[in-house]
Amino acid sequence: MRAQVLAAGLGTRLRPLTHEIPKPMVPVLDRPVMAHIVDHLRRAGIQDIVANLHYFPDTIRDYFGDAIEYVEEEELSGTAGGVRRCREFFGDGTFLVFSGDALTDIDIERFLAAHRANGGVATIAAKQVADTQEYGVIVHDAQGRISAFQEKPHPDEALSDLANTCIYLFEPEIFDYFPDSAFVDFANDVFPALLAHDVPFHVHDIGDEYWNDVGSLVELKQGTFDAITGGLDLRAEGEEIEPGLVLGDGSSFAGVELVEPPVWIGRDVTIGTHVRLQGPLVIGDAAVIGDGACLKDAVVFPGTELPAGSILISGIAGHVGITENLRRPGS
Repeated sequence: MRAQVLAAGLGTRLRPLTHEIPKPMVPVLDRPVMAHIVDHLRRAGIQDIVANLHYFPDTIRDYFGDAIEYVEEEELSGTAGGVRRCREFFGDGTFLVFSGDALTDIDIERFLAAHRANGGVATIAAKQVADTQEYGVIVHDAQGRISAFQEKPHPDEALSDLANTCIYLFEPEIFDYFPDSAFVDFANDVFPALLAHDVPFHVHDIGDEYWNDVGSLVELKQGTFDAITGGLDLRAEGEEIEPGLVLGDGSSFAGVELVEPPVWIGRDVTIGTHVRLQGPLVIGDAAVIGDGACLKDAVVFPGTELPAGSILISGIAGHVGITENLRRPGS
């Protein structure tokens, strides 16, 4: 099976971070979100991967090199339009489409088994959510066949609490239901066409498997913390020197005055004396924490320097040129 990572979006809700890097390259622990996705696909046995690019395309291409293939969009063509551009790559078999901002440990084998059992042209992975006002939700019958969608309904009006994760399994016949327009969206064009033609397609509830679309800075921070507290399995590197305290190669707690887990420290991090670290806290590779700094409920991106005496509470610290400090594939 082949897969596509949707990586062309602008990531406006993550600004100002996405003024510097594209959304799929936002760091989570030791790698960008998209690197976690590619690693997850590889572990599922998927080797042939393509990404559609538009915003900061060279940043993604330079990071992944020839490990994946690329299709660049000069003009954005929509979620489905970007998939249509990769049509030849998929060939004649079932293919997977994965949102480039999906922080997840979805069981792809279970997802594929459900898709094949359903026998439809498409299956949408969905996650139960508490607040339907933040998501498009999927209405379905007892057999999981999709009958309708609601866009961000109030909980009192919601007919479902299953959110569309923008992770899809498709058969090649899906392209028969794409309009001829240059810009094509799954939610506004393709899925309504399937409903209008009474074409069977289904929902797959991922249950307890983790999903976070990293759609905002708050969600990015929460997803990062979920990765260090066990809510999300990212298989990040580092030695757990005591429960909830992970230290990367070349880093040391020598001289630190206070450490309260959960704390994750990447590789080659320089930490000054009399520093206080209170979790949840993540400090990325090659960061520098000055003497006497106090950090709590925060994320420090790779390569970021916090001056002596800094106080960082409930925030994210980064810097211009962050891509230079991102851990490379295989490193």
